[in-house]
Amino acid sequence: MGLWLETFNNQTDQGNALFKALGHPIAAKRAPGLLRRLRRGGPVAVFDPQRQLDSFAAYYDLAGIDIRARYVQRVEDLANQRGAWPVLPVGALAQAGCKTLLVAGFDHERALQACRPFLADDVAIESFDALRLPDRLISNRRRYLDPLNFATNFCLFRDADGRHSELHTVEYWSGYGAKRPGLFLCLFAEDGSELARWEERPARGAGIKLDAREIRRRFDLPAFTGSLFIHAFAIGGHDVIKYILDDRDDTGRSPVVTHDANSWPADYYAGLPAPVNGDTVTLWLQNCHPMPIPAGAISLRRMGGEARRPVDIAIPPFGTHRQDVRALFPELEWPDQLEIDAGRYIVRPRYEIHRTNGTTALAHANVERTDLKPDPNIARLGNLFGKGFLLPAPILPRGTWSTQVLPTPMATSQQSLPLAALVYDPEGREVLRHKLGALPRDHRVALDIDRLLAEAGLALEHGHVELIYDFEAGQDVDGWLHALFRYEHRTSGQLADTSFGAHIFNTAMVYKSEPQSYHGTPPGLTTKLLLRLAPPPLEAFCVLIYPASQPWRPRSSTRLELRDRNGTAIAERTLEIACSGSAVVEPGRLFAPAELAAAGADGHLIVRDRTCRLFGYHALNGPAGAFCLDHMFGF
Repeated sequence: MGLWLETFNNQTDQGNALFKALGHPIAAKRAPGLLRRLRRGGPVAVFDPQRQLDSFAAYYDLAGIDIRARYVQRVEDLANQRGAWPVLPVGALAQAGCKTLLVAGFDHERALQACRPFLADDVAIESFDALRLPDRLISNRRRYLDPLNFATNFCLFRDADGRHSELHTVEYWSGYGAKRPGLFLCLFAEDGSELARWEERPARGAGIKLDAREIRRRFDLPAFTGSLFIHAFAIGGHDVIKYILDDRDDTGRSPVVTHDANSWPADYYAGLPAPVNGDTVTLWLQNCHPMPIPAGAISLRRMGGEARRPVDIAIPPFGTHRQDVRALFPELEWPDQLEIDAGRYIVRPRYEIHRTNGTTALAHANVERTDLKPDPNIARLGNLFGKGFLLPAPILPRGTWSTQVLPTPMATSQQSLPLAALVYDPEGREVLRHKLGALPRDHRVALDIDRLLAEAGLALEHGHVELIYDFEAGQDVDGWLHALFRYEHRTSGQLADTSFGAHIFNTAMVYKSEPQSYHGTPPGLTTKLLLRLAPPPLEAFCVLIYPASQPWRPRSSTRLELRDRNGTAIAERTLEIACSGSAVVEPGRLFAPAELAAAGADGHLIVRDRTCRLFGYHALNGPAGAFCLDHMFGF
C-alpha cells in the first residue's frame, strides 16, 4: 500500500504544492509544536473544506489528538470518509462542543468565514499556517499553495569514498520577471539527519555551482552521502528546478553525469537496467518525506514479471538507502530491466553502475505512468504530423563509442511496443529503417547500432537514431514512448546511460500538449539549452539534434552564446543544422582559447534557436577514455 498523497496531476501537467508545503523541512520542524497544541487542546473539530487533512495525516501522527469529527463544505465530500472520524456538514459545528478548531488548510482566514457563525468565542483556532514558511521564501504571498512558492527538488549529493558531487544550473527565473531569486538549501545525511542549512543569492542570469567539497569545508562536515534539498524562492515563470548533477572521482578517471530528479514522487519508476558481466548496479532510494518509509514498502520486479521482491529495510525521514540490484535479482542480466514499485515515497531515483574495470556510471529511472490508455487517434495522425511521436538520440562517433538502444515500457498499461528505428546521417538523410516488431513488455531486445549498420553495409561515422511507432506491427500506443540509450567507450569501457521519452517535434499543428514547449503552451518551436563547461583535463561537448515529425525549416538558425559564471556574454557563434540532422558541438573547436579562458571552467554555453526546437545531449570527454553523457535540459 503506497503513501496516500496527491503529488502530480497528469490532467493539469502540474505538481501538487500541498505535499511540498506540508513536507518541507521547515514545515517538518514546526509540525511537532502544532501537534502538541492539538493534543493539549482537545476535543478538536477539523474543518476540511479542500480535503487536505488526509495529506497532513499521511505525514504526521495524529494519535493522541481527540478529534471528534471532520466538517466539510461540499456536499459530495459527505460521502468521502477516510480515517475513523465521522464526516459532518460544516453547520453541525454548532453542536461539536470542541475547544479547538483545526482548519485543515493554509490561508485559513478566508476558510474560517464559513465556520464563524457556528463557533463559541472561546474556541482556539489552529491551522496549517502554523507550518508556513518565512515570507522571504515565498514568491506569491497572496496564494500560499501557488506552485511557484514550492519550486523544490532533491539531489543525490556526496563527498565520500573518493567521489564528490557538483550541481550545475543557471539563474533562469529573472528571465521570467523575478526580481531577486534565491535558493534555500538543506543537506541531509544518509540517515536523514540535517547536516547544514543555508541560502544562496545568485546574480541575474549567473551560473550556479554547488560543489560538495566546498560545502563540506564551509560547514566543517565529515564525509557524507545523502540528499540535498533545493528550494528556489522569489522566482517567476518556471516552477521546476532544472539542474545537471556531475559526480567526479578524485583521480579524474571516471566522471559521471545525470539529470535533475522529477520533483514529485510517483507510484512507479521504470528503465532500471540489470547488471552485465559482473558489474554492480546500485539503486539510490531518497526518501523525500518527513516520515519514515516502512520496510517492504518499496519493491522491485523484472519488467513484465509478476513476483515483486521488497526492499526489506526502513528508510528514515529524508534518508537515503543504497540497494544492490543483484542482491534482489541475482538471475537477471542486461538487457533485462526492472520496474520500481515506489509507493510515492521517493523522487525519481538514480542508479549507479560500478564496472569491473573500475569505472562508474550514474543515470536515472523515469516515471512510469499509471493513468494512460492506448490512444487510437495517434495512428491516424500521419497526414497532419508525419512521423508523429519520435524519440531521438545521438549515434556518437563510432570510432570511439558504441551505441545500444533499449526500449523501456513506461506505463503500466503498455503490454507491447510496436516500434521501428530510423538512422539519420548528420545532414538529415535517412540511411536505414529497421523494424523491431511489437516488442512484448518483458522483451530482452537491446538494439546494437554497430551490428545494425554492419548488416546493412553502411559506414556511417556518426548521426542520430529515432524510435517511432510502427503501426503495421500494432496500433495500441499512447505517445509515452521511452528508451534507454547506452554508450560505451571502446578503449576505457566507460558506460553512459541516458533515457528520455518521445514527443512530436517541430510541427505547426498541435495535438493535446504536443509539440511540447520548454515553457508555456505548445507548439514549442524554440530552443534554449544549457551546456556547462568543465575544468581541464575534461572537455565539454554536446550533440544537437534537429528532429522533425514532418519537414520543417530546411536548416536551423542556432546561436551559441558563451558566458562566464556571472552570466556575462563573452562570445557568440552561429550554427546551421539540417532538418532531421545533427551536429557535434565542441566549444574548444568553436571558440578561441582567449574566449574560453575569459569564460572560465565554471562558464557555460546557452544554445538558442527561435526557429525550431532542438533536442540535445551534453557530455564530458577526458584522458584515457574518461567520459559521461546525458540529455540536456531546456528552460
